[in-house]
Amino acid sequence: MTLAIEPVDPADLPASSPAYAHGALVHGAHRTLYISGQPPWTTKGDIPADFPGQCRLAWANVTSVLAEAGMTVRDLAKVTIYLADRRHREDNARIRHEVLGDHRPAITIIITGIYDEDWLLEIEAIAVAPAPEQAPED
Repeated sequence: MTLAIEPVDPADLPASSPAYAHGALVHGAHRTLYISGQPPWTTKGDIPADFPGQCRLAWANVTSVLAEAGMTVRDLAKVTIYLADRRHREDNARIRHEVLGDHRPAITIIITGIYDEDWLLEIEAIAVAPAPEQAPED
């Protein structure tokens, strides 16, 4: 099987630009999905005012990209969460546990300035899954 990289841009997320896709699905011996940083925005650009609302929305955007690629949070291998302020650590951990349950991917949390001052966090991730089974050739 030849290696191919396919952009993943769900219709229920804001449009990407020519510079990036919401995700990159790698086909080959296995599948790897690279999820661009997902901010807490809706398709209309709305951003919740509070951290729990933003965190749940950013995770919903990550799961939307996963679903578009035929994956779930159980396929996440690596998650990086960028927080605008360390005071959000406890809410972040609680909501992350709500989303991931007992799944334990590699996680990095970075306290940093974020692209848009209204965003209190951004989440990027890498997911992997087995190659889909090929139908036998006749």
